[in-house]
Amino acid sequence: MTEFWFYFKLGLEHVLDWQAYDHVLFIIVLCAAYTFNAWRKLLLLVTLFTVGHTISLLLANYGVVSVSSYWIECLIPITIAITALFNLFTAGKEKKAEKLGLFYIATLFFGLIHGFGFAGYFNMISEDNDILHLLEFALGIEAAQIIVVILTLILGFIVQTLFRFNKRDWVLVISSIVIGLVIPMLIDNCFT
Repeated sequence: MTEFWFYFKLGLEHVLDWQAYDHVLFIIVLCAAYTFNAWRKLLLLVTLFTVGHTISLLLANYGVVSVSSYWIECLIPITIAITALFNLFTAGKEKKAEKLGLFYIATLFFGLIHGFGFAGYFNMISEDNDILHLLEFALGIEAAQIIVVILTLILGFIVQTLFRFNKRDWVLVISSIVIGLVIPMLIDNCFT
């Protein structure tokens, strides 16, 4: 049970680490366009992201795929920016890409990219390539992501209710803030 908590806590800390806030930014921008009424869609999106993250860790952990850390560190902020831009261009509109399942596929793919960003560190701490440790870690990631989603939904509810922001304006503001935060990451990770 001690090992379970170690890997579960590692998953929690991986997402909730404020020094490596890229994961939090992605989850915030992913769920910014949703409300509590859409909790099933949000849970599916977050779970797909975790599945992608876990698949890439699994592939890297067993040496099936090896990706340059430079490309992963560059692609992670790109995934955040793409998601934020998607929100900006679709705020207040019906999401056709979501109906087609494109948004779900993109979320799974973005999870793959983010997972490769953590694969090297996970390989160092997981001595025996045990798939159970990977699943325990994934549960911690999922729990942390749900915490971020709930906090984002609560903040969105407060802003939309108390400050009378409409949903479209909320999505535009949050997505713009995330783009502002991700631009330095893009510059640091892709152009230096």
